[in-house]
Amino acid sequence: MEKVLTIAGSDCSGGAGIQADLKTMTARKVYGMSVIAALTAQNTTGVYGIMEVSPEFVAKQLDCIFTDIIPDAVKIGMVSNDAIIEVIADKLIQYEAKNIVLDPVMVSTSGSRLLNEDATAKLIKRLIPVSHLITPNIPEAEVLSGQKIETEKDMIRAAEMIAENYKGAILIKGGHKQENANDLLYKSGEYQWFYEEKVENPNTHGTGCTLSSAIACGLAKGLSVEQSIKEAKHYITNALKAGLDLGKGRGPLNHCFMM
Repeated sequence: MEKVLTIAGSDCSGGAGIQADLKTMTARKVYGMSVIAALTAQNTTGVYGIMEVSPEFVAKQLDCIFTDIIPDAVKIGMVSNDAIIEVIADKLIQYEAKNIVLDPVMVSTSGSRLLNEDATAKLIKRLIPVSHLITPNIPEAEVLSGQKIETEKDMIRAAEMIAENYKGAILIKGGHKQENANDLLYKSGEYQWFYEEKVENPNTHGTGCTLSSAIACGLAKGLSVEQSIKEAKHYITNALKAGLDLGKGRGPLNHCFMM
Protein backbone atom coordinates (compact mmCIF):
# COMPACT_ATOMS: atom_id res chain seq x y z
CA MET A 1 0.00 0.00 0.00
CA GLU A 2 1.25 3.48 -0.85
CA LYS A 3 1.88 5.78 2.12
CA VAL A 4 1.19 9.52 2.32
CA LEU A 5 2.14 11.90 5.12
CA THR A 6 0.27 15.08 5.92
CA ILE A 7 1.96 17.88 7.86
CA ALA A 8 -0.70 20.37 8.90
CA GLY A 9 -2.96 21.68 11.64
CA SER A 10 -5.76 19.75 13.29
CA ASP A 11 -9.39 20.77 12.72
CA CYS A 12 -11.46 19.54 15.66
CA SER A 13 -14.66 19.76 13.56
CA GLY A 14 -13.22 17.33 11.03
CA GLY A 15 -13.76 19.34 7.86
CA ALA A 16 -10.27 20.61 7.06
CA GLY A 17 -6.64 20.15 8.06
CA ILE A 18 -5.30 16.82 9.26
CA GLN A 19 -8.77 15.29 9.52
CA ALA A 20 -9.74 16.17 5.93
CA ASP A 21 -6.37 14.92 4.72
CA LEU A 22 -6.67 11.54 6.41
CA LYS A 23 -10.25 11.08 5.18
CA THR A 24 -9.10 11.86 1.65
CA MET A 25 -6.22 9.42 1.90
CA THR A 26 -8.50 6.68 3.14
CA ALA A 27 -10.98 7.34 0.33
CA ARG A 28 -8.11 7.29 -2.19
CA LYS A 29 -6.95 3.96 -0.75
CA VAL A 30 -3.53 4.93 0.53
CA TYR A 31 -2.11 4.64 4.05
CA GLY A 32 -2.32 8.05 5.73
CA MET A 33 0.01 9.39 8.42
CA SER A 34 0.11 12.78 10.12
CA VAL A 35 2.46 15.24 11.76
CA ILE A 36 0.42 17.82 13.65
CA ALA A 37 1.93 21.31 13.56
CA ALA A 38 -0.92 23.09 15.39
CA LEU A 39 -4.21 22.44 17.15
CA THR A 40 -7.13 24.62 16.16
CA ALA A 41 -10.47 25.25 17.84
CA GLN A 42 -12.74 25.70 14.83
CA ASN A 43 -15.99 24.64 13.25
CA THR A 44 -18.07 25.55 10.23
CA THR A 45 -18.55 29.10 11.51
CA GLY A 46 -14.91 30.06 12.00
CA VAL A 47 -11.59 29.61 13.78
CA TYR A 48 -11.70 30.43 17.48
CA GLY A 49 -8.22 29.48 18.66
CA ILE A 50 -4.83 28.12 17.58
CA MET A 51 -2.31 26.34 19.78
CA GLU A 52 1.02 25.76 18.09
CA VAL A 53 3.03 22.58 18.60
CA SER A 54 6.66 23.22 19.55
CA PRO A 55 9.23 22.94 16.72
CA GLU A 56 11.04 20.28 18.75
CA PHE A 57 7.95 18.08 18.91
CA VAL A 58 7.26 18.58 15.21
CA ALA A 59 10.81 17.37 14.56
CA LYS A 60 10.28 14.34 16.79
CA GLN A 61 7.09 13.40 14.93
CA LEU A 62 8.92 13.67 11.60
CA ASP A 63 11.78 11.51 12.88
CA CYS A 64 9.31 8.84 13.97
CA ILE A 65 7.68 8.77 10.53
CA PHE A 66 10.77 8.79 8.35
CA THR A 67 12.73 6.24 10.38
CA ASP A 68 9.91 3.69 10.24
CA ILE A 69 7.10 3.98 7.65
CA ILE A 70 8.67 6.04 4.87
CA PRO A 71 6.05 8.03 2.94
CA ASP A 72 5.74 7.88 -0.84
CA ALA A 73 4.41 11.44 -0.87
CA VAL A 74 4.08 14.35 1.55
CA LYS A 75 1.34 16.97 1.73
CA ILE A 76 2.03 20.16 3.72
CA GLY A 77 -0.82 22.37 4.86
CA MET A 78 -1.06 24.97 7.63
CA VAL A 79 2.31 25.68 9.26
CA SER A 80 1.93 28.61 11.57
CA ASN A 81 5.37 30.08 12.31
CA ASP A 82 8.87 30.43 10.94
CA ALA A 83 10.54 28.09 13.49
CA ILE A 84 8.21 25.21 12.55
CA ILE A 85 8.79 25.94 8.85
CA GLU A 86 12.57 25.72 9.40
CA VAL A 87 12.26 22.35 11.15
CA ILE A 88 10.00 20.89 8.47
CA ALA A 89 12.29 22.03 5.64
CA ASP A 90 15.38 20.67 7.40
CA LYS A 91 13.80 17.27 8.06
CA LEU A 92 12.40 16.88 4.55
CA ILE A 93 15.86 17.57 3.14
CA GLN A 94 17.52 15.27 5.68
CA TYR A 95 15.27 12.35 4.78
CA GLU A 96 15.15 13.12 1.04
CA ALA A 97 11.35 13.18 1.06
CA LYS A 98 9.62 12.40 -2.24
CA ASN A 99 6.65 13.98 -3.99
CA ILE A 100 6.15 16.98 -1.69
CA VAL A 101 2.90 18.89 -2.31
CA LEU A 102 2.69 22.23 -0.52
CA ASP A 103 -0.64 23.96 -0.02
CA PRO A 104 0.69 27.38 1.03
CA VAL A 105 -2.03 28.33 3.51
CA MET A 106 -1.44 32.06 3.84
CA VAL A 107 -4.80 33.69 3.16
CA SER A 108 -8.21 32.61 4.40
CA THR A 109 -11.25 32.29 2.14
CA SER A 110 -12.46 35.62 3.52
CA GLY A 111 -9.18 37.27 2.53
CA SER A 112 -7.53 37.47 5.96
CA ARG A 113 -3.76 36.88 6.18
CA LEU A 114 -3.08 33.73 8.23
CA LEU A 115 0.73 34.01 8.30
CA ASN A 116 2.71 37.01 9.51
CA GLU A 117 5.36 38.53 7.25
CA ASP A 118 8.25 36.64 8.89
CA ALA A 119 6.55 33.27 8.48
CA THR A 120 5.53 34.08 4.91
CA ALA A 121 9.12 35.02 4.05
CA LYS A 122 10.39 31.79 5.60
CA LEU A 123 7.78 29.76 3.71
CA ILE A 124 8.96 31.31 0.44
CA LYS A 125 12.65 30.92 1.25
CA ARG A 126 12.75 27.46 2.83
CA LEU A 127 9.59 25.41 2.27
CA ILE A 128 8.57 26.28 -1.28
CA PRO A 129 12.01 25.41 -2.74
CA VAL A 130 11.93 21.84 -1.33
CA SER A 131 8.42 21.20 -2.69
CA HIS A 132 7.73 19.47 -5.99
CA LEU A 133 4.30 21.09 -6.45
CA ILE A 134 2.69 24.11 -4.80
CA THR A 135 -1.08 24.70 -4.91
CA PRO A 136 -1.85 28.36 -4.09
CA ASN A 137 -5.37 29.71 -4.45
CA ILE A 138 -5.78 33.06 -6.17
CA PRO A 139 -5.23 35.26 -3.06
CA GLU A 140 -2.12 33.21 -2.17
CA ALA A 141 -0.82 33.42 -5.74
CA GLU A 142 -1.25 37.19 -5.49
CA VAL A 143 0.97 37.21 -2.39
CA LEU A 144 3.61 35.00 -4.02
CA SER A 145 3.67 36.91 -7.31
CA GLY A 146 2.98 40.42 -6.03
CA GLN A 147 0.35 40.77 -8.74
CA LYS A 148 -3.40 41.24 -8.68
CA ILE A 149 -5.24 38.36 -10.37
CA GLU A 150 -8.58 39.06 -12.02
CA THR A 151 -8.43 37.13 -15.31
CA GLU A 152 -7.03 33.87 -16.64
CA LYS A 153 -4.24 35.86 -18.32
CA ASP A 154 -3.39 37.25 -14.89
CA MET A 155 -3.16 33.68 -13.57
CA ILE A 156 -0.64 32.79 -16.29
CA ARG A 157 1.43 35.91 -15.61
CA ALA A 158 1.38 35.24 -11.85
CA ALA A 159 2.59 31.67 -12.43
CA GLU A 160 5.42 32.97 -14.62
CA MET A 161 6.45 35.42 -11.91
CA ILE A 162 6.39 32.76 -9.19
CA ALA A 163 8.43 30.46 -11.46
CA GLU A 164 11.23 33.04 -11.62
CA ASN A 165 12.22 31.93 -8.11
CA TYR A 166 10.87 28.36 -8.03
CA LYS A 167 11.69 25.41 -10.26
CA GLY A 168 8.84 23.06 -9.30
CA ALA A 169 5.31 22.80 -10.63
CA ILE A 170 2.71 25.46 -9.77
CA LEU A 171 -1.03 24.85 -9.64
CA ILE A 172 -3.01 28.07 -9.23
CA LYS A 173 -6.49 27.09 -8.10
CA GLY A 174 -9.36 28.98 -9.69
CA GLY A 175 -12.05 28.18 -7.15
CA HIS A 176 -12.26 31.82 -6.06
CA LYS A 177 -13.52 32.81 -9.53
CA GLN A 178 -17.28 33.16 -9.83
CA GLU A 179 -17.75 31.72 -13.31
CA ASN A 180 -15.82 28.43 -13.13
CA ALA A 181 -13.37 26.32 -11.14
CA ASN A 182 -10.59 26.09 -13.75
CA ASP A 183 -7.08 25.55 -12.41
CA LEU A 184 -3.79 26.45 -14.08
CA LEU A 185 -0.75 24.18 -13.99
CA TYR A 186 2.56 25.85 -14.83
CA LYS A 187 5.42 23.40 -15.18
CA SER A 188 8.81 23.64 -16.91
CA GLY A 189 7.85 26.80 -18.74
CA GLU A 190 4.58 25.39 -20.11
CA TYR A 191 1.03 25.76 -18.86
CA GLN A 192 -2.04 23.55 -18.94
CA TRP A 193 -5.62 24.27 -17.92
CA PHE A 194 -7.73 21.83 -15.95
CA TYR A 195 -11.35 22.62 -16.68
CA GLU A 196 -14.10 21.78 -14.24
CA GLU A 197 -17.62 22.95 -13.64
CA LYS A 198 -18.24 25.10 -10.59
CA VAL A 199 -20.46 23.14 -8.22
CA GLU A 200 -23.17 25.25 -6.62
CA ASN A 201 -22.59 24.16 -3.05
CA PRO A 202 -21.86 26.65 -0.25
CA ASN A 203 -20.31 23.89 1.89
CA THR A 204 -16.69 24.14 0.79
CA HIS A 205 -14.87 23.91 4.13
CA GLY A 206 -11.60 22.07 3.55
CA THR A 207 -11.55 22.05 -0.25
CA GLY A 208 -7.94 23.24 -0.47
CA CYS A 209 -6.73 20.65 2.02
CA THR A 210 -8.66 17.93 0.24
CA LEU A 211 -7.38 18.78 -3.24
CA SER A 212 -3.71 18.89 -2.26
CA SER A 213 -4.05 15.62 -0.33
CA ALA A 214 -5.74 13.92 -3.27
CA ILE A 215 -2.94 15.09 -5.57
CA ALA A 216 -0.34 13.69 -3.14
CA CYS A 217 -2.19 10.36 -3.21
CA GLY A 218 -1.91 10.25 -6.99
CA LEU A 219 1.80 11.04 -6.90
CA ALA A 220 2.34 8.33 -4.27
CA LYS A 221 0.74 5.85 -6.67
CA GLY A 222 3.22 6.80 -9.38
CA LEU A 223 0.89 8.96 -11.46
CA SER A 224 2.18 12.04 -13.26
CA VAL A 225 1.52 15.50 -11.85
CA GLU A 226 -1.03 16.07 -14.62
CA GLN A 227 -2.92 12.82 -14.02
CA SER A 228 -2.79 13.30 -10.24
CA ILE A 229 -4.39 16.74 -10.61
CA LYS A 230 -7.02 15.44 -13.02
CA GLU A 231 -8.07 12.63 -10.67
CA ALA A 232 -7.97 14.92 -7.63
CA LYS A 233 -10.25 17.47 -9.30
CA HIS A 234 -12.68 14.72 -10.28
CA TYR A 235 -12.68 13.47 -6.68
CA ILE A 236 -13.29 16.86 -5.09
CA THR A 237 -16.00 17.78 -7.62
CA ASN A 238 -17.95 14.66 -6.74
CA ALA A 239 -17.35 15.18 -3.01
CA LEU A 240 -19.03 18.58 -3.43
CA LYS A 241 -21.83 17.19 -5.58
CA ALA A 242 -22.65 14.67 -2.84
CA GLY A 243 -24.34 17.57 -1.06
CA LEU A 244 -23.37 16.94 2.54
CA ASP A 245 -24.87 19.64 4.77
CA LEU A 246 -23.51 19.75 8.32
CA GLY A 247 -23.13 22.59 10.80
CA LYS A 248 -24.41 26.15 11.01
CA GLY A 249 -21.87 27.70 8.64
CA ARG A 250 -19.75 26.71 5.66
CA GLY A 251 -19.86 22.94 6.04
CA PRO A 252 -17.47 20.15 5.03
CA LEU A 253 -17.34 17.90 1.97
CA ASN A 254 -18.41 14.29 1.86
CA HIS A 255 -14.93 12.78 1.59
CA CYS A 256 -16.26 9.24 1.60
CA PHE A 257 -18.96 9.61 -1.08
CA MET A 258 -17.47 6.68 -3.01
CA MET A 259 -17.56 4.26 -0.07
